[in-house]
Amino acid sequence: MFDLDRWREIFQSINKNKLRSVMSGFTVAFAILLFTLLFGVVSGLKNTFEGAFVDDAVNSMIVRVWKTTKPFKGLQSGRRIQLKNPDYDYLADKYESKIDLMTARIFKNFSISYNDKQDNYSVTAVHPDHQFLEKTIIDEGRYINQLDINESSKVIVIGRLIKSDLFGEKLALGKRVNVGGISYKIIGIFSDDGGDNEERVAYIPVTTAQKLYGNNEYLNQIRIGYNQDLNLDEAIAFGNLIERDMRSKLDIHPDDQSALSVRNMAEGRKGVDVFMIALFFIVVFIGSGTLIAGIIGISNIMIFVIKERTKEFGIRKALGAKPSSIVGMVVQESVLITTIAGYLGLTLGTYILSLIGNSLEKDYFIKDPSVSQGLVIGATFVLIISGLIAALVPARKASQIKPVVALRAD
Repeated sequence: MFDLDRWREIFQSINKNKLRSVMSGFTVAFAILLFTLLFGVVSGLKNTFEGAFVDDAVNSMIVRVWKTTKPFKGLQSGRRIQLKNPDYDYLADKYESKIDLMTARIFKNFSISYNDKQDNYSVTAVHPDHQFLEKTIIDEGRYINQLDINESSKVIVIGRLIKSDLFGEKLALGKRVNVGGISYKIIGIFSDDGGDNEERVAYIPVTTAQKLYGNNEYLNQIRIGYNQDLNLDEAIAFGNLIERDMRSKLDIHPDDQSALSVRNMAEGRKGVDVFMIALFFIVVFIGSGTLIAGIIGISNIMIFVIKERTKEFGIRKALGAKPSSIVGMVVQESVLITTIAGYLGLTLGTYILSLIGNSLEKDYFIKDPSVSQGLVIGATFVLIISGLIAALVPARKASQIKPVVALRAD
């Protein structure tokens, strides 16, 4: 299989025809380079979109309310819509089979202090399921549980950066902090992949907030984690059903988008999926065109090369060389150049992506652009096979020419 003399002849041929060899390699390397960059950018866009959902459950939707802008059923516009506990219970009971997780949310802002350390933080009152809808990572202790809800306990779960601000390296779990003038016991410390803002939030039981801050049943939002067995279209339809149902229950005009909305992650995911599929096909089309251009370039160069070496082949045949040895040498040379050039194109493309990755994320929101090694190796393999075929066809034709005719060739 390994013929040292043939390899010597191949390297002598490449050395003798440097410009031709460089041009052949450049065609392949440039095609693979463009292919790598294109798919790297697409991968970066995909990472950006996926990062937008990193700190929230992908199966969540949020029911939000504001003021009405349209009169309805004799009620004036400008009416403040208020969600309450009965609305929460209504949705939980009516759609129990389609809901996996559910929480209310009440948003507050308080000064939280411990000894001489103090700062203002967002405090959100929630149910236990909020931990999974927000993808909260408990580092120490525990999250709010149902017993805390039932007993309206004065307990609090603080973010990692609140703990750092108030306690530094000291133990915080089990300590008491002053939250807006009321003492709360720290039962948990959490982190969140959403970033610093998400880790400067504290959570308390929703019933505690209702009892201490207004003695009412008011809620700011209702957040739902729909059954993950629902596909995207079913989840979107479910969100629309909840929106229509709540509009009817709260006497809101069907077209009053300012009064109530359901922010459904399924809609965002479907939009991203459609966009990424369209972008993928566009890039495949452009990438395929790049590869085809590379294949045509290799073919043209190999045809020229073989025509140029026709007299050489005639001499080889006159000296007793078999047609198969001539074909094998030409094909082997073509595959060698294509392989080396493809590897160089892949390496350069990967290096460029790593070099400009940070600037792309900062300026164009393209996060961690990279490309699957298997995909690019597959593209390189296609070019290698194409180079083999590009050399094989004219080489077979040239190997069958008679020595006398070949020696006459200009």
